[in-house]
Amino acid sequence: MTKPLADRTALVTGASRGIGYATARALARAGAHVIAVARTQGGLEELDDAIRAEGGTATLVPLNLTDFEGIARLGAALNERHGKLDILVGNAGVAGPSSPLGHIDLKPWNDVMAINVNANFQLIRCMEPLLIHSDAGRAVFITSGTASKASAYRGPYAASKAALEALARVWAHETQNSTIRVNLFNPGPIRTHMRAIVMPGEDPLTLDTPEQAAEYIVPLCGPKWTETGILFDYRTKSVMNFCQPSARHHP
Repeated sequence: MTKPLADRTALVTGASRGIGYATARALARAGAHVIAVARTQGGLEELDDAIRAEGGTATLVPLNLTDFEGIARLGAALNERHGKLDILVGNAGVAGPSSPLGHIDLKPWNDVMAINVNANFQLIRCMEPLLIHSDAGRAVFITSGTASKASAYRGPYAASKAALEALARVWAHETQNSTIRVNLFNPGPIRTHMRAIVMPGEDPLTLDTPEQAAEYIVPLCGPKWTETGILFDYRTKSVMNFCQPSARHHP
């Protein structure tokens, strides 16, 4: 039986743990060859073992996404090897400090922006030429409800995710008439290492797992998904079309 993502190449950032790890595995199970990007070599090797055990394939790319020239080199390498990219999952992110805005130093603010915003901007710049060569280029960025809630003491994270959403909205509008589809995925509270750091008193067993969320990310990555400019909310299983802000519906 043919897998839905057979012969497709998917780049996943932050793939060494959490939602990125689970999404990389799910994409590989669906038949995609996964380009797994993360800072942690050990986590990437564990991912590779898991993907191979399930009959999939992956290329491991140990890369700190603040190395913007490294992202450009990765784009060039993918062009040389594959000539295209079918799927981009911009998952990597950092939580940053949980403090009042006036107590946050400039360096940790810039560190959050570098990963959550600037790295995704560079990915857009470097991967769009590859995605346009796919018959169905798909990009999914992982956002957060904090982007719209603007939660107290979560300033750097909230601002960075709001900026990421704006980037995705702009790119979706710019590529509406192409074969690229750009969407956002809000997982809500998920049982991840980042969530445990931000919410240390929370019982993780009350939260859904990254694997559960990943099952809803994979369909957004496939050629059968034709909508662009939507934000999929995992907790409510609803979507908002931000190319047409008034449109809301349940899939």
